[in-house]
Amino acid sequence: MFYSSSIEISRSALAHNIRFLKAQLKPGTRFSSVIKGNAYGHGIEEFGQLAYTCGVDHFSVFSADEAHRLHQVLANKATIMIMGYLDDDELSWALAHDIEFYVFSIERLEQAAKVARSLQKPARVHLDLETGMNRIGLEAKEVAYATELILNQPGAFEVMGVSTHFAGAESSENHDRVTAQLDRYRRTVRSLQQKGLQIKSLHTACSAAVMAYPETHLDMVRVGIMQYGFWPSPEIYQRYMGVSTDRTDPLKRLINWKSHVMSLKLVPAGEFIGYGKSFQASSDMLIAAIPVGYAWGYSRSLSNQGQVLVRSHRAPVVGIVNMNVLMVDVTGIPDVSLKDEVILLGKQGNEHITVASFSELSTQLNYELLTRLPMNIPRIIVD
Repeated sequence: MFYSSSIEISRSALAHNIRFLKAQLKPGTRFSSVIKGNAYGHGIEEFGQLAYTCGVDHFSVFSADEAHRLHQVLANKATIMIMGYLDDDELSWALAHDIEFYVFSIERLEQAAKVARSLQKPARVHLDLETGMNRIGLEAKEVAYATELILNQPGAFEVMGVSTHFAGAESSENHDRVTAQLDRYRRTVRSLQQKGLQIKSLHTACSAAVMAYPETHLDMVRVGIMQYGFWPSPEIYQRYMGVSTDRTDPLKRLINWKSHVMSLKLVPAGEFIGYGKSFQASSDMLIAAIPVGYAWGYSRSLSNQGQVLVRSHRAPVVGIVNMNVLMVDVTGIPDVSLKDEVILLGKQGNEHITVASFSELSTQLNYELLTRLPMNIPRIIVD
């Protein structure tokens, strides 16, 4: 099949990032690769298989459909943990295939017990604690009831872990809140252990906490954005660089989003380009049409602001970004031709279009821009 753009994923960059991240952990801490949001836009199936070849054997997803997609390509090779949505109808599939899942409500725990009894197979659960994020998680009273429920039904559950999530570890302004969460988490874990609950793994740390709060590494960490080559925040990057003797960024971006020149048009001075009157040619211009628009994840807010790379030169977006097409000014770029490669995100020659530059222009976070890249853009693994 043919596509108007494609996304390249670098094998060597991922291997490099995973080596760097594992080197930050205390010995024995397990590395879980967070691949929710279609592996942050990198493709669950493609990225999951690639990460497995780089030594990753534990994956965290948000929902049962993401777990199913990964299980289709990595069945019986890796541990899969669902951190979020799991419908009652999907519990049987999860238990049958040894899929682990968070429990953040009594209703889910009770339903899991029923399914476990009917299948005569234990539910592999992680008790997710409410420690101050106030999003999802078991409250103190629910934790007590959940513990009683688990202890009174031997064989129905394996408590694979106890988890929580920090409310802003990427910023020092949240330091007091994060440390209070960790204290609350530790107190609750001690209480669970004193009651006789057998817990196989303790885990709290996301990418930011891995770097900023080494005391949170515990038995496992859940790393998302950093494995893809992006820092959780400028502050985390600056803190690391402030103590590093190497002044180069230790992370490598995996992604290169490519398209091509679809058409070329000479536009006389004074003419408007594209819809409306947002851009008027101040001189004779050569305009290239690129077959990518907001339907393909290139934000409309980048109209008259974004840039692409053509023949290793920056070419500004002119006019309104359309659903399927954007126009760029290639007037000053020598020898531009039809079908020339266009880099929407990534590297060409010595020039880069970074996710950060997108985010600054479109007010999107790195996370938001990456996860909005449509799933039907092909992901291609390269060295």
